[in-house]
Amino acid sequence: MSSPRIKIDLDKIFYNAKTLVTRLKAHGISVTGVTKACCGAPQLAKVLLRAGVTSLGDSRIENIERMRKAGIDTTITLIRSPMISQVDRVVAAADISLNTEPDVIRALSSAARKTRKQHGVILMVELGDLREGLMPCDVGKTIQLLSILPNVTFIGLGANLACRNGISPDNDNMGTLSALANRIDGAADATSHPMSVVSGGNSSNLDWVFSGGNIRRINNLRLGEAILLGCDPLHRQPIHGLYTDAIRLTAEVIESKTKPSKPWGTIAQTTFGAPPIAQDVGDVFQAILAIGQQDVDPSGLCPPDGIEVLGASSDHLLLNTGTTQMRVGSEVSFLPDYSALLRAMTSPYVEKTYIGKVETSRLMPQAAPAFVRAACGSGLSHQYRA
Repeated sequence: MSSPRIKIDLDKIFYNAKTLVTRLKAHGISVTGVTKACCGAPQLAKVLLRAGVTSLGDSRIENIERMRKAGIDTTITLIRSPMISQVDRVVAAADISLNTEPDVIRALSSAARKTRKQHGVILMVELGDLREGLMPCDVGKTIQLLSILPNVTFIGLGANLACRNGISPDNDNMGTLSALANRIDGAADATSHPMSVVSGGNSSNLDWVFSGGNIRRINNLRLGEAILLGCDPLHRQPIHGLYTDAIRLTAEVIESKTKPSKPWGTIAQTTFGAPPIAQDVGDVFQAILAIGQQDVDPSGLCPPDGIEVLGASSDHLLLNTGTTQMRVGSEVSFLPDYSALLRAMTSPYVEKTYIGKVETSRLMPQAAPAFVRAACGSGLSHQYRA
């Protein structure tokens, strides 16, 4: 087998997704399955749909186009604000997009009108993490803009927390989002339908939900990390009942020697900044693996017991292999965290292998879920052409 490689167990991912879909359904929350960590792999998309997610989400239009070309004909949301330069592609491949900028919404309207399509818009609201989002006081006038633009339809509100500043979802910020949804619905005229989606966030919201949070209007979460890795992103702790080993990264040993643990000579910057602080513990068994910063986030790798990650350069990962001197040509497998997974899946030098018995080839395309049909009509049954 090729090395380095990522092995993705679709059976375990199916189980994780099915478990979370079932648990959240009991709280009235649907799941948008996020495929971005695996670059929109159709294999993953099919498994998520089979597990019961109501729609798919990805942050890159290229990934959405990849899924469309593979025959994935379900509702897909672009979960990063669209680039104006890509609005034609967004309207062609994505049913819905998350938005914050009026100029982008106008461009989406123009692109959708040219192709006689209808595009759904979820407005993202800033709740304190200071990544994307309209300030709550600006949401109303953006909805007014949406109401007069052709071929774009207001689907609902969304928010994102814990990605930039680690602000946790809680009753206060989720309550703010719910209250805003109530105010908007209350101000709508009698012919308007209540907004269909209030998407509270991502995998970081799970601890709030399962610990008894006040759900109120939150009826959707966008989940990727929890499904793939079985961990709570806020505290990097396993989620009870989920597999945490569905994905493994393996790399080959290209050097194995006994070396001092402390470097010598004048110390300056390394290629990637300040050098690590090395303690002198005498000679150690050091192994070098054929993978590096270009392929993976070394700090996000969990090695087997008895092995320590010492550091990495662009193409080399250095390990202290404890009491065992590893054989050149042997392999070491790691559990990656989300950062390591993202970089490894994006690297063209890391082979991706999907395993499992989950039947995906017979999966029938799902119709657009009710919230999309109600808001946008049947025009969102997707027929994508490159």
